Order: sequence, then structure tokens, then C-alpha cells
Amino acid sequence: MNRIRLAAAAVNQTPMAWDSNARHLRAALHAARHAGIGILCLPELCITGYGCEDMYFSTGVQATAIELLAELIPQTKGLITCFGLPVFFEGALYNAAALACDGQLLGFAAKQHLAGDGIHYEPRWFRRWTPGVVGSIEINNRHYPLGDLLFECGGVRIGFEICRDAWVADRTGARLAQRGADVILNPSASHFAFAKQQIRERFVLEGSRAFCVSYAYANLLGNEAGRAIYDGGTLLAMGGKMLARGPRFSFADWLLTSAVIDVDQTRRAKAESFLEASPQPTSDENPGSVSVEFTFPIVNDPIGTGPVYSYTATLTRSASTQSLGEAERDSASQPPSLTPAQVPGHPGWETGPHQKEEEFARAVPLALFDYIRKSHARGCIVSLSGGADSSAVAVLMHLLVELGTRELGESQLAAKLPFAPVANRPLIRQLLTCVYQSTRNSSQTTLLAARAVAEAIGAEFLEWNVDTLVDEYVRTVSDAEQRELSWQHDDVALQNIQARARGPGVWLLANLRGSLLLTTSNRSEAAVGYATMDGDTCGGLAPIAGIDKAFLLDWLRWMENVGPAGIGPLAALEVVTKLRPTAELRPTAADQTDEADLMPYRVLDAIERAAIRDKLLPVEVLEAVRPQFDQYNPTQLATWVERFFRLWCRNQWKRERYAPSFHLDDENLDPKTWCRFPILNSGFEKELEDLRHHAASIRNITDIPKPRERRQLP
Repeated sequence: MNRIRLAAAAVNQTPMAWDSNARHLRAALHAARHAGIGILCLPELCITGYGCEDMYFSTGVQATAIELLAELIPQTKGLITCFGLPVFFEGALYNAAALACDGQLLGFAAKQHLAGDGIHYEPRWFRRWTPGVVGSIEINNRHYPLGDLLFECGGVRIGFEICRDAWVADRTGARLAQRGADVILNPSASHFAFAKQQIRERFVLEGSRAFCVSYAYANLLGNEAGRAIYDGGTLLAMGGKMLARGPRFSFADWLLTSAVIDVDQTRRAKAESFLEASPQPTSDENPGSVSVEFTFPIVNDPIGTGPVYSYTATLTRSASTQSLGEAERDSASQPPSLTPAQVPGHPGWETGPHQKEEEFARAVPLALFDYIRKSHARGCIVSLSGGADSSAVAVLMHLLVELGTRELGESQLAAKLPFAPVANRPLIRQLLTCVYQSTRNSSQTTLLAARAVAEAIGAEFLEWNVDTLVDEYVRTVSDAEQRELSWQHDDVALQNIQARARGPGVWLLANLRGSLLLTTSNRSEAAVGYATMDGDTCGGLAPIAGIDKAFLLDWLRWMENVGPAGIGPLAALEVVTKLRPTAELRPTAADQTDEADLMPYRVLDAIERAAIRDKLLPVEVLEAVRPQFDQYNPTQLATWVERFFRLWCRNQWKRERYAPSFHLDDENLDPKTWCRFPILNSGFEKELEDLRHHAASIRNITDIPKPRERRQLP
């Protein structure tokens, strides 16, 4: 038997945060040695952070990454580890994984397939490496191999599939397997999307089976750079069998998951398989292979066994003036205390009927937590209207505290915040302030709903009226226009001024408290511009702008009756879920509702997916949504399709100005990360004319009386 303890780490990093990034990596290395790990896989670009964007071009950033790598190499005594970093070679920058063994740097494997779709811009910064090619790079007066490498350490052959390398049809692992790889490491920076973990599990399992290898998948954790969320979820497999799954959505700084593999077993499987071998010459003759001596720690445990370790620095502040960075530096000299992670490994909700609701309830709170602490905010402000959107944002802040406390304990969670919480005061009350800003068009119903939600989650609740501000603006502009503004002639403008009058007050409150103002716009509103710029879009972060309104309404009902596993329901949401969504900007006699202004939200979302995600033109959109909504006649559906396209085309400028939002799925409308559209455009005039003709032809066909059925003779 040739048993080895294989491990993968999920690490919460920040672009160019050299001290904290190194501290997390050193802690994971310490834990690996403590646990008797033989081979450890760390995430992609874990030294610099994945989200450095154009700062990758900085020669200073590149040099600092190499310097930090040199500092970390001695920490690999007794184990084999990979570190992700950018490497400049012969006029181009490469996304590379450095392999270190027993305190010695062996070389760099370079990524062969770059992610350039959607949220990814890797081809902007990096060049893909050509398969089968190996170069030589000089670092600190020594030369190291770089490229398509296979490393042999202590007789065990180790290769790399770096993130996207495993997502393509021409996987690099196939060639590595032909060259005799025993273990494939996949250092990844794979952003969260709904149900994406199942896809990762499939390619890890299939890779380990088809290539007859042991496979380690490591991922980043948390909100690294602002928009993308990383869910962790390390995976270890051998020969088509999943050995271990690391926890997802953890609030820890890092997590280490390990399992025992048997190299002899995968070699026997490879010998018995139909896998075409490609024998390699010795390392002296073949630069594509690097070979060193190494003695693996003795392992007597059964295959698949291994603990999960977590570590979170306990930050202490010697004075109220000490910054978070100073406190982190103080804690850096303290050796990590290793304990088994108190987070769920692979709970039932991940494959249950409410998987999407559960993932949403965990991904956004984790992203909010990291955004607060990495932006050095002292909490959040939400303009809580009593409606579904603002209530959802408030509840997500509530889940931040509930889930974080459940995992780390309140003191550890509080210690990670960028301010010193007040003792004996609920943490949620220090993190979240809800403000209800009424006008004469607001109802008592929404006031009671807003107060009920704030009280149920324990947030601070403030209430004030902005009618005086609105009236003064209206009076000023009426005088300038030399006429009295009226709802009959100035409907939209009078609605907008109410929303805008609410902005300065909450901005002032956020500024005074050093808090982050959260906007409450959802993706459905963003698609059609159903929001007031500098009004309800005021804020520095838009937590739910990546999710549609129909799902939010369903999620709130789920939160009311079921809730996340381990947390449970929030029954107080009944006061919100029974309300019809309304902006409450027209006089109450108008009985304003969102869906009357627009269309049913489920229809809107279906049209949006067909038009924007699937890139269908108006006639095609109509035909795509008709089978889904046969309760509406084609003329009505065509009217809604035309309304969507007209509103979409007019409101790209709004989407360009939205606060940063979290990426939750591949239907995002954020022009900074996913969906590009010209601000000035044709308005689809020709295509909408085609739609009207098409709808008329359908109407004419459906208006023709059906022939009377003839009676059949017996």
C-alpha cells in the first residue's frame, strides 16, 4: 500500500492584502503539517488574490507575489504544496501554480485554458500556455521550469488542472494521465452560482475515474473583491469515488479538508483501463518532468478518512484607536489554534427541494459580511419600506449574524468586524439600522410591516417623514415653471421626487455612522428601469440586484414558513408576504401596484431570460413565452414583450450607474461583469414592428371560427 493524506484548502483572500493573505496561507500550512498531510492543494492565485484585475499588469504586484512566494516556501517543510500567483515570462503574464516540496521550489505549472466569458476577463491579463511546452524562468538567480509540467515527488507523480482546465472538453488531465499522473491538483477561483457545486462535483468525480487518479479541488472562500462570491466547497476524490467534501459558505478565514488516498490502487486501475499510455523519458532528458526525493508522512488510516480544520484569528485591540490592520498584525505572531471546523460538511439541504433558497440564504449573508469588514464599514443602513425588496435585504443581514454566530460564536464573529462592538448589545442592532421614510402616500400597513420586520430581527428602527422636503422641491419647481404641478400632467416626476427626497437623509445617517448604505433594487426592476436614480438606487452596494423579483417573493414566503436548515422560519414576514408589491408613490386612491405599472413579475422574468440571457428577438421571445403563460392571450403577451424591450433599451444608463451587486447566476444584468449593452441603440424599432405584425397575424388566426365538428355515424 502507498497511502498518502491528500488535502485541499478553502481560503478567504483579498486582492493585494499581502499580510492577511500570507497569514491565512501560513495557518493552512501549519494545519496541514499538524494533520500529517502529504500533498496540499491551495486555491488559484491565492497569493495575490484572484480579483486584482488590471493591477496584475503592475510590475510591483508581480514582484511582491514572487517575494511572498519565497517567504512561504520554507513553510512547506514536510509536505508538498502549490501556490497560485501571476508569473511574467518572455513578455507575457501567465496564471501559474508554483509547486513546493519539503521547503524547496520545484517549478511552475501554467494555466492552459483561460476563462473569458461572463464575469471572467482572464484573457485581458493572462496568456494561455501552449500544451507540451516548457520554458525556464529565473528567480533570485536560480532557474525553474515553467509550463506543462508533471512533478514526481517521492515516486508520486503530480499534475495540474488549473480551474478552467477542467471545465473544457480537451481537459489537461487526460494528457497528464497518459504521462502517468497519480494525483491531479485543481487550484480554482470558481465563483458561486446557483447549483454550480453539482457541476464541480461531476468533473472532479469524472476526472478521477477517467484518468485513474486521485483528485484534489481547492477553491477560494467568501467575497474576495466585491462582486463575485466564492463558496469554498473543497473536493477530494479517488478513482470515481468522492472521499471528502469541504464545507461551503464558511465565515472562517480558511478551511482544510483531507482524505487518505492509495496511489497503488489508482495505478492498478490505470493498468487495467483502456487509457492510452504515453511513457516519458527520465527527468534529465525530458524538461516536462521534475523529480525530487521526498518521504511522505506515514498513514495507517483507511482510505477516505481525514479531519476538517478551521482557523479564525481572534483579534484584540489594545486601544479604541487601534485599526483592524494593526490588530491583525498583532495576531499574526500568535500560533494558530487548530480545532475541528464547526460547520456543516455536506448537509441535506444541498440536494434538497429548496437548494436555491438555501444557497441564496447563505451566499449573500457571507458576501455582505466580507464586504462590510473589507470596506471597513461600521454597519449597514437600509431604507425599509415594508415591501418585499427592502425586507429581503434586512433579513439577509439578520442571517449574516445568525449563520456567523452559529459557526464561529458571537465573540469570534464580532472580532472579525472592522469596529469594536459594544458589549451587551445585540450584534444585529449594531450592524443594521432600518429607516422608514414616509410621505402622505405611504400607508399604515407598510409602516407596521417595516416595524414588525425590524423588531423580529432585532435591528434598530427609525421613522421619519419627508413630506416637507417633497413639498419644498415641488413648490420651488412650480414657481420656476410658473404653473402648479399636478398628478394629471406630471405623474412620473412627482413620483420620482418622493423617492429622491428620501436619499439625502439616509446618506447623511450613513455618513455620520460610517455605515454602508444598501440599496434594495432587484434584477427585474433593473431590467426595465423601474427605479428612481438618486432615489431608491442610493447606496454603495446593491445586495439583491442580481436576483429576480419572482424568486424574492418566493424566498420570503419560504423564509416565513421554513427558513434555512439550522436557523428556521421567521414568521413575522407574514406581514410582508401578504402585501401586493407597490412603490406607494402615487396618491392612495390610485391603488398603485408594481405589476399594474409593468406586468406580472413572472411574465417579466420569463421575457427577460428569453431576451437577455438567450438573446432572442421580440417575435422569438413572444413564441418562447406563450407556452408558459397560456392564461394570457397572445395580444396581451405581445404588449408586454414590446413594453419590456422599450424599457430595456431606454434604461441601460441606469444599469451602468447601479451600485455594485453580487453575482448569483448566469442571468446577471450587471454591465460591469456580465451583460454589455449599448446605452444609445436602435430601440429595436424594426424588430418591434415585426412583433406587432406577428401578433396581429396570430389574432386573426385565433379569431376565425373553428369549423363545427361533424357527427360521426356509429
